[in-house]
Amino acid sequence: MRVHVDTDKCCGSGMCVLAAPGVFDQRDEDGIVRLLADEPPEATWDDVREAEVGCPAQAIETVEP
Repeated sequence: MRVHVDTDKCCGSGMCVLAAPGVFDQRDEDGIVRLLADEPPEATWDDVREAEVGCPAQAIETVEP
């Protein structure tokens, strides 16, 4: 799985961090998403999918093999 985030769309809700804290974080200055792993381990894929679906700004996109 590859993950892409659009920081221009991000509204800083933090839902992604709650769903997959090892893959997403937030910038201290404004709360915008920071991607920690653009190719996360397979064990986290369900959490990443949850983050994608739960993102209110639709700023997360995943591509699966």
